[in-house]
Order: sequence, then structure tokens, then C-alpha cells
Amino acid sequence: MCYNFPMKNYDDIVSLSKEYGIHAEYKSDAFYPVFRENIKGMRILVLTDENTVRYGAPFAQALAARGVDAVLYTIPEREPVADEKTCALVAKKLQECDYALAVGAGTLNDIAKYITFRAGKKCGVLATAASMDGFTSGVTPLIKKGFKITENAHTVSDILIDYDVLCAAPKIMTGAGAGDILAKFCCLTDWKMSHLLTGEEYSEEAATLMRVALDQCVENIGSIERCGREGIDALMRALLISGYAMVIAGNSRPASGAEHHMSHFLEMDFLRRGEHIPLHGIKVGLGTMVSLAMYKRVARVPEGFAGKETVMRLAEPLPEPGWVASVLSSLGCPTKFSQIGVSEDTVRDMLFQCYKIRDRFTIMTLYHKYDLMRGAADELIAQFY
Repeated sequence: MCYNFPMKNYDDIVSLSKEYGIHAEYKSDAFYPVFRENIKGMRILVLTDENTVRYGAPFAQALAARGVDAVLYTIPEREPVADEKTCALVAKKLQECDYALAVGAGTLNDIAKYITFRAGKKCGVLATAASMDGFTSGVTPLIKKGFKITENAHTVSDILIDYDVLCAAPKIMTGAGAGDILAKFCCLTDWKMSHLLTGEEYSEEAATLMRVALDQCVENIGSIERCGREGIDALMRALLISGYAMVIAGNSRPASGAEHHMSHFLEMDFLRRGEHIPLHGIKVGLGTMVSLAMYKRVARVPEGFAGKETVMRLAEPLPEPGWVASVLSSLGCPTKFSQIGVSEDTVRDMLFQCYKIRDRFTIMTLYHKYDLMRGAADELIAQFY
């Protein structure tokens, strides 16, 4: 695929990360020597949960064997939530340390970024799964008083990558990461559409950086489905680049659109019911299929509205939702909302309400602006519930 914008060196993720003030390092026989130099003289809090302690404990031991003062702390839950209680618990442990290293992916990374930001300390992450795109973002989603909100944080100082660990991660976690990246088809289109129809500011650099990373994943989709090294490498690069694209844009537009608003709506429903929350990328993957279907059906909408031809043109190169479903299904992910434990009424409410979550023009906003959802809701529910 050809691009008119001069590209950064996508293939060298270490150099690209350094440009944004982040040290990325692959495991070597010398056991992350640059990272060890970066933390020299510090006391390190190695943060795990009951799932990731199997990686964190030997990591802390390996640091200690090399003269690093490392303290292991395991949150006493298999799937902790980044809420006030958990953040306060970890913040108390951080008082004794100079640096927090999260051993995990989404939630632990979010907690470490938030508490170290507030404490004026640095943090890093040892990625245990290519499951989400928040590794390099400078914000963090938290649960406060039962609602999901986004708080300012800071980016991690270090990202440590061990492909033996990433490739051995549960397949559904790789599927969640794939869902988060395939969502970029939709959010990039949402952003471009808003730019063309509403005049919203648009960064060609950020969009192009994200699109190249997305294309690399599509080219390696077979390897991703097999959890092979090349595929996981492409997926992890794209997940990291998503954060860098957000830095360039100054917001989450390159990485989040209507599909994420659907995910956030459902997450708050799970919280209200006190139920287990499915992985972020699983919910985003479902939202991606809905967004793609909404774009594709614009051509069949009998009503005319301002910008219809523009939306139809943007929809043409998008993949079919069935292709996304086949990829996610191959990775063990649900492809219907009924499979994640939400009611049909909740999905209907989501279709009519989730666009209010963010003041951001997306395909969902367009449907409500021109009263198209009333004619689409039953069709979308029949297809995806």
C-alpha cells in the first residue's frame, strides 16, 4: 500500500519508542541490561496479580541475583480492577519503592501508570500478553464510583518484551489484542469522516502511522491466528504504535471510535451488575463488527443526508464484519454479544445510548444525527446478538 506521508521507521520499534521517551528492550542472555542500568540504585516494586505472579516472581529473583533491590507484591486477586481500592493498596506499597514494574498487560499497567504519576515516580511494564494497546499511552482508564473514566497519567519509562512469554499467552488474550487493532479500521474511518464532515482537526501523520501498523497485522494475520512469532511481533508493534499515534494526535482518536464507546457502555453495565468484565479487546472486537456493518449499510439507506456520498466512499475499502468475526473466532473470542453475558435489551440500549459517552463524531453519532438507528437496530441485533 502506498502512502504520501513520510513514515517514521516502523520496523525499528526500539528507536521509535526512544523518540517518545520510552525505552523498549527485548529479553537477551544478559537479561535486559539497559533496563538494569536505567534502574540502578533504585528499589523496584514488581507488581503482579495472582495470574502473572508466575512471571513476576522469577523476574524479581533474576533482578535480585543481579544486585537489584526488587520487592515482589502480588495483588490478591486473579483479575483485579483498576478502582480506588486497588490503586490505594498498591500506592501504599509504592511508598517503600522508587519505581513500579507492572508484570502483566491492561489493568496492572493502568494501575502502575496512575499511581506512579501521582507519586512523581517512574514505572515500566513487562508485557505478558499482546492483549491491548494501552502500553504506551499517557492516560489510564479507571473505575471510580462504578463509572469508567479516563485519568491523566504518564507513559511508562520502560517496556520489556519476551516473545516466549507473549507467544505462550492464552490465545483469547492475543485475540483481545487483535480485536483492539482491527478496531483501527473503524476508529480511523470515524476520525476521517469527522474531519471531512465537521472540520475536526486531523493528523495525517498519526493516522498513517497507525494505518501502516494495522496493515502489517493484516499481512501477518495467519501467523497471529497461530500465535506465531512473526504475527505476535506485528501485533505487539501495532499495539505499541497505537500509543505513539495518540501522542502525535494529542488525543485517542487514532485508536478509539464508536467501537470503543460500545465497549465502555457494556463495561459499565457489567460493573452495575457486579459481573465479571470480559477483556477490553473482546468487547471492542464486537463493537468493531457493529461499526463495520453500520458503515457498509449506509449505501442501502434510502434516506439522503449531508455527506452520505462521503461516508459511502470511506466505507468501500473497509473489511466485512464477517472477516473480523472469522479472525476473532480463530483466536477463541466471542463473536456475538449473547456469548459475553449481556441481555438483548442492553445491546439495544447500547445502540441508542453509547454515542453519548464521548463528545466525538463517529458512525454512531451520524446514525443518531440523521435518525438512522431506528431502522438499523433490529437488523444489527439480529446479526450480532
